[in-house]
Amino acid sequence: MLSKSFHMKYLGELSYFLGLEVFRSSSGFFVSQRKYALDLLNEHQMVDVKPVQLPMESNLKLTTDKGELLPSPTPYQRLLGRLIYMSITRPNISFIVQPLSQFMHQPMSVHMQAAKRLLRYIAGTVNQGILLASTSAATLTAYCDSDWTGCPISRRSTSDYCIFLGKSPVSWKAKKQSVVARSSAEYRAMALTSCEVTWLTYLLKDLGLSSLPPAVLKCDNQVALYCC
Repeated sequence: MLSKSFHMKYLGELSYFLGLEVFRSSSGFFVSQRKYALDLLNEHQMVDVKPVQLPMESNLKLTTDKGELLPSPTPYQRLLGRLIYMSITRPNISFIVQPLSQFMHQPMSVHMQAAKRLLRYIAGTVNQGILLASTSAATLTAYCDSDWTGCPISRRSTSDYCIFLGKSPVSWKAKKQSVVARSSAEYRAMALTSCEVTWLTYLLKDLGLSSLPPAVLKCDNQVALYCC
């Protein structure tokens, strides 16, 4: 389809591109960043570190009044930049990467400790990625939720969503809301997700999938009832 509009040259089947490893099988395309993750762990001398089961501690609240200011923000900024890039194929780290990225200018020792814990989680899950299944139905299903005043600094809530095309995750995000939510934090999460679902629907139609079934948006049941 693209070759009709742009001059293109076929370079063979894709296997590696900008840190993304692509493996094709009868199940579909498996996309991961295994080599990228190992390089990151090696850079921080954490290849043989003891892994942890979760990417963050339970009820973690990152603030600016704990720990000591790092001598230079550059190592932290470099680490977070690479973690943000890793979230391309790792939806399971996006929730913790989002708050960690708020302290780029003046990172504290506690922020670096939380980032290093995330590296310990990655050390035990380097083979994880996303599977773009070949047998998935062309149905968009979105899951969304948010906390309430989760940020201890701004008191703003964080919205999260993950959208699947059939069985395959195709879009996900963790984003701090732009205003302080009083009683509609989840409603704002649904609005954000609905915009992304609408955009994906138009994109799929442009790619030739004209007869798409209605998208499904799943969220907190009580909030959905209150918003009806």
